[in-house]
Formats: sequence, C-alpha cells, structure tokens
Amino acid sequence: MASQVVREWSGIQQFPGATQAKLFELLGKLKQENVESLTILVMGKGGVGKSSTVNSVIGERVVAVSAFQSEASRPVMISRQRAGFTLNIIDTPGLVEGGYVNDRAIDMIKSFLLDKTIDVLLYVDRLDAYRVDNLDRQIIKAITDSFGKAIWKRAAVVLTHAQLSPPDGLSYEEFFSKRSEALLKVVRLGGRIKKQDSVAFSMPVVLVENSGRCNKNESGEKILPNGVSWIPNMVKTIIDVISNGSKGILVDKKLIEGPNPNARHKMWIPVILAFQYFIVKQIRGAIQKDIAREPKAAWELRDMNVSKRKY
Repeated sequence: MASQVVREWSGIQQFPGATQAKLFELLGKLKQENVESLTILVMGKGGVGKSSTVNSVIGERVVAVSAFQSEASRPVMISRQRAGFTLNIIDTPGLVEGGYVNDRAIDMIKSFLLDKTIDVLLYVDRLDAYRVDNLDRQIIKAITDSFGKAIWKRAAVVLTHAQLSPPDGLSYEEFFSKRSEALLKVVRLGGRIKKQDSVAFSMPVVLVENSGRCNKNESGEKILPNGVSWIPNMVKTIIDVISNGSKGILVDKKLIEGPNPNARHKMWIPVILAFQYFIVKQIRGAIQKDIAREPKAAWELRDMNVSKRKY
C-alpha cells in the first residue's frame, strides 16, 4: 500500500485570525508535551455529518459531501502537517445499513486501521435527533467488540446540527444536557461500562455546526447559540482527551481477530480434569460403601467361614 501523503496544513489559514491564534496555542501545548502526531478516528451512523466535520476541522474540502452522497464509501485518512505536528483524521462509512449494524463496514474499518494507533475516537451523532433506541446501543456494542472497552477512555461525543431552536420551550443548555445524557447512557450500556467505572469513563460532548448558516461573532469565528466558538473548543476537547492519562488503542492483528477461542478454552482443561477426578472418586467411594452394606448371599457366607477355618 502506498505511503500516506502528508500535506502542509494550509487550511488553517482560512480560519479567522482569532480562531487561528487559539489553534496555534493549542498546537503549542501539544508540542510542549512532546506530542508530534495525532490520529483521530471519526465514526457514527450515515448522514450525521462525519465528513462535513472533517472538512470543517481541516479547513478544506478534503472529503466529498453532497446531497446524494453524504459520507465516505470507504475509510480515508487525511493527513496535514504544521510546524512539525502531523494531524491524521480518518473518515469512515456509516455504520448502519437497512436498519442494522453494517458488519461489512466495521470489518473494512478494522482492516484499514491495522497497525495504526487510535489517539481519539470521535463518535458523531446529531443534536436534533431527539431519541435514542436499541440501534444506537448496537452500534456502540459493535465498536466496543471491535476495539475494546478501553476505546471509550479515548473518546468524545460530537453532536452536529447544533444551530437549532430547542422544542417544548426548553432552553438551549437544557436541551443539550438532556440529549447528551441520553446518548451517554447508551454508550455506557453498549460499551459495557459498569456504574462504578462511569466516572473514569466520563466522555466530553462537543457541539458542531458545519452549515453556512452557523452564526459568527465579531471576530468572524463560527459560534453556537451558546456563544462558544466551536472549532477551537473541539480541538481543545480532543487535546483534553489525550491528556487524561489513558493510552491510545493500537489496532493490531490480535485486536482485530479477537482472542483465540482454543486458547480461551484451554485454560479450563485443568479445572475440568480436576472436577472429573473428584466426581469419579466420589462415585467409586459410594459404590464401595454400597457393596459393603449389601447383605451377603448364603454361598458367600459359607465360603467366608471355610476360609476362616483354614487359617
């Protein structure tokens, strides 16, 4: 496979000066921590804005997005370099097809990621998707089965389409809080995260608005209804995730193929043999006791008496 083309991150110059200044400050923080590269995996259902979010963060139209094809048909990695720092963002196909988890897409993503380290997982959904259901849980379970429960220590939830007016008279913050908690609950269930571990697995949730109707502040930065400049906030959240003390996820052959079922079963062989030995020993002992308690036949008693007289 051809080596990944790493281009200069020229798209960062397309951001307003205030956004650029914040991004350079954040990149400087990474440099101080001796972090020279960052690989971000973007996953979620189709049509939630994964590719658009990648384009927004890079500052270039690096992934095709249209009304007829809203996402990548296969995994693709975009690499950009700036001041000695390399940013890799992996866009992926949607994880749902025909109302079910798309196993083919999952396998394709795992194969693409072989020998790569995931520094951050961005799980993308829409803020204006008001409900969660069992399909959401199945998606989270599929990701957990593929990359292990530890992937959620390196994850952030991204909610797109954040330029909205909340329904039912809720304030923006109230609606965001309810939507976030509902989705995080599904992550905890699908990710098999125990209640006592939920604090260690706490995931940040960031809001995104990729459309041209996103409001701007006086500095020309894209801001959300709560006044947050979302691009620097998202980058800051990503840096916070990699600074939480957890380790990146190396996608090696063992992780992709899962544990060897034969090796898993071999560990039980000594236990099974010991159990069988114990059971057989108990059965033999019980048989011998029954034989000893059983009344002797007349001919057996006669033979026993004859033997005693001889000796």
